[in-house]
Amino acid sequence: MALRVVVVDDSGFFRRRIVEILNADIGIEVVGTAANGQEAIEVVKRLNPDVVTMDIEMPVMDGITAARRIMAESPRPILMFSTLTTEGAKATLDALDAGAMDFLPKRFSEMAKDEDAAKILLRRRVRALGRSRAMRPGQADHRDRPTPLAEPSPAPARSHFVPRTAPGVTSLHGLRAVLIGTSTGGPVALQEVLKVLPKSFPLPIILVQHMPASFTPAFAERLNNLCQIDVKEAATGDVLRPGLALLAPGGLQLILEGGAQTRIRIEDSPPGTIYKPSVDITFTSAVTALRSQVLAVVLTGMGADGREGARALKGQGASIWAQDAASSVVFGMPAAVIEAGIVDHVLPLKEFGPALVKGFC
Repeated sequence: MALRVVVVDDSGFFRRRIVEILNADIGIEVVGTAANGQEAIEVVKRLNPDVVTMDIEMPVMDGITAARRIMAESPRPILMFSTLTTEGAKATLDALDAGAMDFLPKRFSEMAKDEDAAKILLRRRVRALGRSRAMRPGQADHRDRPTPLAEPSPAPARSHFVPRTAPGVTSLHGLRAVLIGTSTGGPVALQEVLKVLPKSFPLPIILVQHMPASFTPAFAERLNNLCQIDVKEAATGDVLRPGLALLAPGGLQLILEGGAQTRIRIEDSPPGTIYKPSVDITFTSAVTALRSQVLAVVLTGMGADGREGARALKGQGASIWAQDAASSVVFGMPAAVIEAGIVDHVLPLKEFGPALVKGFC
């Protein structure tokens, strides 16, 4: 059965283009369109689609307000289209807070190097969101009862490390840093984890979130305003210190360098690198800089970025935690490390923050 999609945009040209791209996939059917947020609410109620694509700036009712209404009245996955500007970044983060699950640049040239690749990316994101969770009418909290999506992967090697409960009072003493990698669903997930941590949290934190370069400054600022710990976009020369979370800048790579003090180096990506920033690249750099004295955390996200870096860290004796299927927006990245047999604990999203705090009691 084809995935049913409603496309919402005030531009007739853009609506037609998105409809054409999505309908070219035999597994996707655009069942309706809307020209503004108010129309979108009515169309979604009437057609009950699996996924909604939504522009942010529209007349009558904007996409953020419409997303909030849809998630309150008839929740389902929403993919926002955004401009890659500072204001666009702030609006997109507002949309994610309102309940949207993912976003893509509205200009196809900013999605990928060529139009064909951009079309494939759009269809892949829509399919992932459509399969990611079963939404029930009237379900106010759209993150409570997802149906997981595991990205295609080799036959799983079952891990003997994987309890389905939180690690309780697992000691985190002796560690030098917490590394967190995430992608789709990550902005909301990181807020959930970091807002629990006290200002006196005794470890530095490195955050790697798949995100465009124009978005990471606004996201770091938002996290800093929401959290008790300090959060900033990382820059070359930054020193890791307790109670500070450093966010990898979009479009670049964050490298950890050892020595008397662990420092950050920001550099361009090697040729052919898919993710910018890449969880694998940052995690792998920690093998030399921090060795076993690190906790690596893999949260919700599409694909398998983080698996090889986590594997290298595990080989040094580091601890690996992963988000569970039930609370993941897309159970790709966590599933990859779980199936690799390198995970010590699998936790629901809401238990990561408390588990980190308990680790130092």
